[in-house]
Amino acid sequence: MRRLSFLSGAVILLLSSSMEAKVTPGSMITDNMVLPQNTKACIYGSADAGATVTVTPSWSNKPYQVKADKEGKWSVDIDTPKGSYTPYILTISDGTPLTISNVLVGEVWLASGQSNMEMPLKGFGGCCTEGGYDEVATSGQRADKIRFYTVPLAQSYTPVESVDATWTIPSPETSLDYSATGWFFAKRLNDVLDVPIGIVRCAYGGAKVESWTPREIVETYSDVSLDPNDIEKMIHYYRPVLMYNAMFNPVKDYTYNGIIWYQGCSNVGQHDTYPTRLANMVEHWRKEIGEGNIPFYTVEIAPYDYGSPDGKSWAPLLREAQWKATEIIPNSGIICTNDLVKPYERFNIHPADKATPGKRLAELALNKTYGKKQFPIESPRYKSHRFQDGAAWVAIDAPGDGICRNYMIEGFEIAGPDKVFHPADSVWLHWQTNEMVVSSKEVPEPVAVRYGWRDFLPGNLHGGNYLPLIPFRTDNWD
Repeated sequence: MRRLSFLSGAVILLLSSSMEAKVTPGSMITDNMVLPQNTKACIYGSADAGATVTVTPSWSNKPYQVKADKEGKWSVDIDTPKGSYTPYILTISDGTPLTISNVLVGEVWLASGQSNMEMPLKGFGGCCTEGGYDEVATSGQRADKIRFYTVPLAQSYTPVESVDATWTIPSPETSLDYSATGWFFAKRLNDVLDVPIGIVRCAYGGAKVESWTPREIVETYSDVSLDPNDIEKMIHYYRPVLMYNAMFNPVKDYTYNGIIWYQGCSNVGQHDTYPTRLANMVEHWRKEIGEGNIPFYTVEIAPYDYGSPDGKSWAPLLREAQWKATEIIPNSGIICTNDLVKPYERFNIHPADKATPGKRLAELALNKTYGKKQFPIESPRYKSHRFQDGAAWVAIDAPGDGICRNYMIEGFEIAGPDKVFHPADSVWLHWQTNEMVVSSKEVPEPVAVRYGWRDFLPGNLHGGNYLPLIPFRTDNWD
């Protein structure tokens, strides 16, 4: 069972054995950390009120001074160099120096959401990570290239300032618990950018978007109670605000290059509010991080049979809401995952394939954030449709090299005036018009066509760039 700690409002102070001075770095300022390159990185902590704190990085030996405020808090922005695999030292002193060793400079990403971002290389009980132990076995090869900071699972009714965690170096001993999606994301970025990559995993299985949103925003949501008596009755992972307080708040002062987000399953059925609430969360996070509209890249929730009591499929509407959210969130993007589950995973909300989502997220970042336009990021999508000779002719907007599959195509359904959908028994590509011709013997007069539009209906249609067709429907029926 995964360990969950529930924090009170008291601040946890994290002290390493070498930190005997009164000056105390923030809980993310530890040995083995990664700082973003070519920027002003925030170094922060606590000391005696009014004390002068000096931070000196070994790459420049330039001292940066700041005075602690009346509460003893201090922070200072230091100029960082171009990324490299050279290990550096930070010296922090209020008269008695302490050192932060083996510091790398490269790119740093915050990886958040719920269980599919939390899911480690070793997998969960009953839910394996495909190839996870192969990655664990060879993780030491990235010891000078990737670092992880894993925020412990916790909740708090009031904001917490520190967490009990340190930056770690990949090895077969440490990497078992690394976020699998985060790991594959980091590997792909490191392969292409050739600089160290730092991943801060801040994810809580089952958390709702409201769980990661501060009280002052959630209290404006009329359908969410913040009465502790009501909150205590909730399933722990549905609780609003508490993960924001205990997990995001302690890491918000660090300097990041971007955010990757894998969440949404627990908001299925709340598609009407999801786009705005995710946008509200992202806007607030960006303000707290203080780096402007840093990239925010998210993952479409994977096919899964939620078993709705009314028999309806609600997940497609949440997926649609996720895409809508990226339309209103500046500097954002989303990847499709409709093709990444196996038939046996119908009732497994944690698909084994974490490598492909991680790589697709990385390629989204490489293209949009780092200017590596050779990496395709545009999935094929529905463009238009018409009905002819008992079939639906569906035009697909397929950027790049068109569509790369023209037989054994799965995921399409078609309906007639009775609004009952049947699996398509014939789907073929009309090369001249780039249309998919979809039909079923059960539907002689089709009026609507869908693709992947169920809780669990994986598809296998890909563009020439091998990105999957985004699920769609041509109707607006309930």
